Amino acid sequence: MKKHLIIIGASYLQLPLILKAREMGIETHAFAWEEGAVAKSYCDYFYPISIVEKDTIVNEARRIQPDGVATIGSDLAAVTVNYIANELCLIGNSLETTALTTNKYLMRKKLSDSGLPCPKFLLAKQSTSLKEINLKFPVIVKPTDRSGSRGVTKVSEISELRSAVKRALSESLKNEAIIEEFVAGQEISVEMITWEGKHHFLAITDKVTTGPPYFVETQQHQPSLISSQLRDNVLNTVYQALTCLGVAYGASHSELLITSDNDTYIVEIGARMGGDCIGSHLVHLSTGYDFVRGVIEVAFGEFSALEGSKKHYSGIYYLTAKPGRIEKIVDYSERYQQIVKKELFVKQGDAVKPIRESADRLGYFIYHHGCRRFVPQGDVFEIVTVS
Repeated sequence: MKKHLIIIGASYLQLPLILKAREMGIETHAFAWEEGAVAKSYCDYFYPISIVEKDTIVNEARRIQPDGVATIGSDLAAVTVNYIANELCLIGNSLETTALTTNKYLMRKKLSDSGLPCPKFLLAKQSTSLKEINLKFPVIVKPTDRSGSRGVTKVSEISELRSAVKRALSESLKNEAIIEEFVAGQEISVEMITWEGKHHFLAITDKVTTGPPYFVETQQHQPSLISSQLRDNVLNTVYQALTCLGVAYGASHSELLITSDNDTYIVEIGARMGGDCIGSHLVHLSTGYDFVRGVIEVAFGEFSALEGSKKHYSGIYYLTAKPGRIEKIVDYSERYQQIVKKELFVKQGDAVKPIRESADRLGYFIYHHGCRRFVPQGDVFEIVTVS
């Protein structure tokens, strides 16, 4: 008899999960708001129910009687996943852990109170006075409960703070923002999978962003080029942080900053797979471990020993262009045998906005190389815009 898997969300983020479940012979039931549900045609059953309608989904889930519930790459969906898991006695993290890993302020407070290294921070609401704050500028302002660089701004002076907080609050589902001292350094993320409270390391990812003021990610590369000693320090910090937050099951994506003095600071930790194809594609390409399959196995309570012997290089480059209207697009990707996947989100005639969040990027390509990091010697895509 086929196993039944409930999947929360049906955006492009969930498509690798749905396809992997189908490959494994699993019956898939996806719940999502219909608009933007690009993965709905790939699942066995689609339910046009918003992922925030937790009790409505639970009622349907009782009828389906699933063997597991899962999502990848979405904090908002992870809330509903663990709510369903707790209601139906399925594998998932506790509701307390869910709150700690989907709210940046609660997460930061828990980690800081436990002595783990975090930037100094405070919570901002509509009623918070911003005339005097006990933080050193510059600061970073962001919503407490969103991802994908939404509402993130670097602020250099207190006179700029109010508009940045207003932007972050407008993006927040709870109308809350976190203000934290800016830490200059190299951005990395650590990908792990956890079973019964034991955290299994998979990969460290080097990140490249647009820089201030919005810090939208433009490149991701595995494995990281940090030293082995620094790697050990980073992993020790993440192991402690995941345990501190109570993460017991499933994927995790921990973002950190490493300063020029090799001090490590935790930016945030998600008890879910990293987006930007990090978990769904790069981990498998660079390590050989099928991370998406692993998430499904955990959801079914069937986690087995990790299998991944590769030590290859993989990465993703996101496409950007000057603001304006697209006059032409030229695809040179066939010149590069290292490129294994590509996707364009735009076409000729579309308008290009300034890059302020992840959704503003124009497309991407993923590479895989057995010996070294791939750096294109020329254009992969030429996107020409006119004002």
